[in-house]
Amino acid sequence: RALYDEYGIPWKRGILFIGPPGNGKTHAVKALINSMDQPCLYIKSLNGVQQVFDRARRTSPCILVIEDLDSQLHQQNRSAFLNEIDGFAANIGIVTLATTNHPERLDPSILDRPSRFDRKYHFELPDVPERSSYLALWNASLKPVLHLSPEGISRISELTADFSFAYLKELFLSSMMQWITKPGQSTMEQVMLGKVATLREQMVSASTLDDGETEGEQPGPMRRFRGHPMR
Repeated sequence: RALYDEYGIPWKRGILFIGPPGNGKTHAVKALINSMDQPCLYIKSLNGVQQVFDRARRTSPCILVIEDLDSQLHQQNRSAFLNEIDGFAANIGIVTLATTNHPERLDPSILDRPSRFDRKYHFELPDVPERSSYLALWNASLKPVLHLSPEGISRISELTADFSFAYLKELFLSSMMQWITKPGQSTMEQVMLGKVATLREQMVSASTLDDGETEGEQPGPMRRFRGHPMR
């Protein structure tokens, strides 16, 4: 802060995590909050925008976390939000950290306007090497009877294109639950290979439902945390 003041840089910076669900945005938010050990206001609704920012200014220095920004902003609160984040009031000591699964739903004045959310970090779907590393990490934690072969890891990595880290985790967990109901009838590798198509269907179905969602009011505007904000 002192360095910014020395050079006359305004403290009106926002951070936006962008990417599809299940690729670590919320985990990154948790890690940042816990490592900084500062008060955190976790916003559940932006229907009371002025109340949210007044509370943040009283609490500063603090982190203002707004998850799923695209679903929380609407025609009724958009102008108020812009005025608060980039208006006359000083937001000294407030770091606004927002996430979005759907940047295309955000108004360009929010997504692209300098001094609002001009620090953007993308959490993309994992590619083949990343999926292979993730599968290998999980595989190392399993009991020996459940271990995948190197060839199995490579094959599953290729078959799981467009899977998020969350879906890769679910692939392991659902396969393990199926395997323990009938141990010995199939290898874990065979079960997982059979599960890929089923999870892909679920993934497509979930994506279709998400695209058709309508915005709804969420009760309660905020919660205050110091560390472990999402637990």
